[in-house]
Amino acid sequence: MPKLKLPDMELYYTVTGKGVPLLLIHGLGSSSRDWEKQIRPFAKDFQIITLDLRGHGQSGKPPGPYSVRMFAEDTATLIHELGVAPVHMVGISMGGMVAFELAVNFPELLRSMVIVNSYPEVRVETLRDRLQIWRRFMILELLGMRGTGLALSKRLFPYPEQAELRELFVQRWAENDKRAYRNSLRAIVNWDVEEQICEIRCPVLVVASDQDYMPLEEKKAYAVKIPNAKLVVIKDAHHAVTVERPEQFNAVLGEFLTQLS
Repeated sequence: MPKLKLPDMELYYTVTGKGVPLLLIHGLGSSSRDWEKQIRPFAKDFQIITLDLRGHGQSGKPPGPYSVRMFAEDTATLIHELGVAPVHMVGISMGGMVAFELAVNFPELLRSMVIVNSYPEVRVETLRDRLQIWRRFMILELLGMRGTGLALSKRLFPYPEQAELRELFVQRWAENDKRAYRNSLRAIVNWDVEEQICEIRCPVLVVASDQDYMPLEEKKAYAVKIPNAKLVVIKDAHHAVTVERPEQFNAVLGEFLTQLS
């Protein structure tokens, strides 16, 4: 199991295949395992790099606080240590936030960027915003990791035929360290690089699911602010589109990368 030693922890990562590097960044409460449906298809043409962000998976879980900038700095260190810059980068949900942070503060590390069901900010400004954040923390405290996973699974995989996906999701979610998850959730609250995304110069693909709980209109609104970006909507898909609709997502990602090459 390859791990990169950082000053306060070890960062777990995997490298599969050969070619131009393609780095995949998971979301909050997830891990590199959730890229299983992408690794094998794309390892034929790319060097696939995955990592478990601090507090997640097989990486260390040091005491907080965490920040999105910290997640990005860990990722930048891994890219430098592997000597693979610049990379194509794909980030889903919180992983998309890490990708935005890298694009803004470490632009030399990116060939291109794919943002999946994510935003360049999580501003908590209104009463509704505060209630939503409070609700997430209360669910965590009252239900624990497994209970939180059960609640989320019904939003991510709502169809009867997705029972197996729900079961796997809950199983993996329950493995999270509660303290590290709480620190990671706090890391995204009031994080914001939206004003800087107009400076991003690498090619950008924004992938949005039409049934995501993050509104499509808001993704369209920020996508037009990025100079070299386009948006693709995947139909009948929810937040975890890379797991729920891997064939459709892989086709969209493959077309984007092929056009760049």
